Amino acid sequence: MSAPRRLEDAPWLQSGPAARVLALLNGDGEEARVVGGAVRNALMNIPIGDIDIATTALPDEVVRRAKAAGIKSVPTGIEHGTVTLVVEGQPFEVTTLRQDTETFGRKARVAFGRDWARDAERRDFTINGLSVDAGGAVHDHVGGLDDIAARHIRFIGDPGRRIAEDYLRILRFFRFHAAYGSGAPDRAGYLACIAGRAGLSNLSAERIRMEMLKLVVAEGAAAALGAMAEGGLLLPVFNGISYVGAFAAMIAAERELGLAPGPVRRLGALTVAVTEDARRVATRLRLSNAEAKALDSMGHRWWRLDGMDETRARRRLYRLGEEAYRDRLLLAWARSGAGHNTVYWRDLATLPQRWRAPKFPLKAADFVARGIAEGPALGHVLTLAEDAWLAADFPSDPAALSDIADHTAARFTRDHRL
Repeated sequence: MSAPRRLEDAPWLQSGPAARVLALLNGDGEEARVVGGAVRNALMNIPIGDIDIATTALPDEVVRRAKAAGIKSVPTGIEHGTVTLVVEGQPFEVTTLRQDTETFGRKARVAFGRDWARDAERRDFTINGLSVDAGGAVHDHVGGLDDIAARHIRFIGDPGRRIAEDYLRILRFFRFHAAYGSGAPDRAGYLACIAGRAGLSNLSAERIRMEMLKLVVAEGAAAALGAMAEGGLLLPVFNGISYVGAFAAMIAAERELGLAPGPVRRLGALTVAVTEDARRVATRLRLSNAEAKALDSMGHRWWRLDGMDETRARRRLYRLGEEAYRDRLLLAWARSGAGHNTVYWRDLATLPQRWRAPKFPLKAADFVARGIAEGPALGHVLTLAEDAWLAADFPSDPAALSDIADHTAARFTRDHRL
C-alpha cells in the first residue's frame, strides 16, 4: 500500500452538497467516503464530474438519515445497496460497502460489509479503487496512488478474472488507458483482453456504443485503438475492418482546424469507407437516428471531394450544409494520405468561414407565370432550375435569374410535349 496522502485542493470536501452528504453519513458508528472517478480526477488535477459515495451504513439507515435531514432519497439500486440522495439539486449515488460472494459474468451475488479494502478490491482498475474521507485523507488499498503517478492503468487482482466478471472491462481498459494512461498498455491486462476477446460478442450494442464513443475522443485514442487493432479486438467490436491510419489522420485534421474532437466524425474515420460500412456500424452500435444519419452522410461518395476546386466545393456546401460538408470533407482529407497538401484541405475546410451559401432566389410564382401548372410538375421544375442556378455559380442579378427561369420552363415544356 502506498504512503498516506491528503487531497489538499478539494473545496467540495469542506463545504457544499458533497460535504453535507458526508457529514450526514458519518458518525454514530458509520463512515462515508468519496470513491471512484471523483477521487481519481482530483488527484490527477482533472475536472471532476459525478461524486459517488460509499458508506458502511446499510441502505435503510441511509434513507432514514436522509429523511430526518429533509433530503430526498431515491432507491435507484437499493437491492444492490445504492440509494441516490439529491442535495441542492445535485444527485449523489450512495452505496453500502460490498463484497462479492459469487460472480457469474456481469452479475454478482454480493453481501454488504464494513471492510473498505474488500470493497476497493471489487472495482476494476487500481486508479478507480481509491477513496477519500471527509478530512481529505486518501485511502489506497490497491496501489492506485502509484499507478496514478505513473499514469498506468492496471486491473485490480487477476486481469483475466476481472474481465470474465464483465467483458465490457476490455473496452474500459483501453478507454481508461487512452484517457489517463501513458506509454504501452499494461502487458498483463493487454494479454488478458486478447484472451477474453470472444466475450465481446456477449455485450449489448448500447454498452459498446457508450464506451467506444468515449474512447474515440480520448487524448490517447489513436495509440489505444492501434493496440486494440493489433490484438484483434476491433473486429468483434465493429464486425468489420477498421482504419486506424485514417483515424490518426482525422485527429491531425481536427487539430489543424482547431476543432473539438467529434465522436461520430472520428468513428467515421475509423470504420467507414463506403455507406454500407456506415449502416453496418450504426446497426452494430445502435446509434441514434441523428448519429446514423451523420455517419451515412460522411461515407457517401467522400472520394469525390478529393481534388475539387472551390467552385465545386461551394456547391457541395450548399447541398450538404455546413456540418455535413465539414465532416465529409474531413473524411476525404483523412483518407487522402496527402499530408503534404495541408493547405489545400484547410482552404476547403474553412470555406464556410469565408462564404455563406445564399438562398435559392427563384420561387414557384416565377414558373407559374411562365405557364407551369401548380402541382408535382412545379416542384420538378424548381429542382431543375436550382440545379441550373448552382451550375451557373449562384448568380443573383435579375437578368441571369430570368434567363435560368426561361430556359428551365422551356426545357420542361419541350420534354413533356415529347
